[in-house]
Amino acid sequence: MSFRIQGLAAEHFDHLFALSDEELARKGAVRRLADDRKPGYPCRVSLMDSRPGDELLLLNFEHLPVASPYRMRFAIYVRKGDRTYDRINEVPEQLRTRTLAVRAFDANGWCTDATLRVQSRNCSGRPTPSIFTSTLPHRVAMQRAC
Repeated sequence: MSFRIQGLAAEHFDHLFALSDEELARKGAVRRLADDRKPGYPCRVSLMDSRPGDELLLLNFEHLPVASPYRMRFAIYVRKGDRTYDRINEVPEQLRTRTLAVRAFDANGWCTDATLRVQSRNCSGRPTPSIFTSTLPHRVAMQRAC
């Protein structure tokens, strides 16, 4: 079974980097320079971690805009100049090396399954076929769990 992983669309965020800090604050966002933490800050566009000195925006993003109790928004990092990750049958390192809360949703935005994926340094990058016990989901949402 094939799968596709996509980061958020870069064009949704590119214009924000041209805003002043005051304009960002009015939108509830802040500009940051990445420090040397390992792993770095997780960019939701490129699905790569930041490097020291990278310009980042920390902002609130609605990633599940559905008319159900599972509608979700949360704080995300976006790195300046990154391109959208879009691969078939590949899992980026950022998702392989973190503990993730993974949820499956049907076409109506109802949660049909969930699991906690604990980080593994030996992960091959291919998800196990049994990640969900229910039928194949319409959409999968992943969040860093810790």
